[in-house]
Amino acid sequence: MVPADPPAGRGPVGRALEFVGVLPDTATEHLIKRVVGVPGDHVVCCDRQGRITVNERALDETGYLYTDPTGTRTNPSDISFDVVVPRERIFVLGDNRTNSRDSRCHLDDRLPGTVRGENAFVPEDLVVGRAIAVAWPMESAQRLRTPETFAAVPVGQTPAPQPVVRAGPEASC
Repeated sequence: MVPADPPAGRGPVGRALEFVGVLPDTATEHLIKRVVGVPGDHVVCCDRQGRITVNERALDETGYLYTDPTGTRTNPSDISFDVVVPRERIFVLGDNRTNSRDSRCHLDDRLPGTVRGENAFVPEDLVVGRAIAVAWPMESAQRLRTPETFAAVPVGQTPAPQPVVRAGPEASC
């Protein structure tokens, strides 16, 4: 979750990172993340080949996981987890997982009145739209489409259960 108090005014670098979506917009606190699990989905990290699975189907994330200038692709996750997404919630992951404060970072949260890790699931009513394009850097400019790997994911549990969270103590960022 984004902190309740927005950061003070940003300098030129911070404003540029905000413009391209690396930092949240200080006016709205919106972030862009990839929806990996919807209500009822069973999301696990990782299978024997180190891939995220959704409803027992391994995702091929090679087309969108961040690759650094040396050609090294970020791992799908360095945090082990096994979750079932509850109703009216989603499970999100950033494409640059090494530098993303996504759902994995909240799997060990213990907030008053909630079960451990419930905060990892984003309420659907907080979603304000779908990302449609990459604008920066210019050499990466493209329209965004739903990756083919998600077409093969079977439907999760219906109706969606209460949240299920199994994660080790490393499940925070």
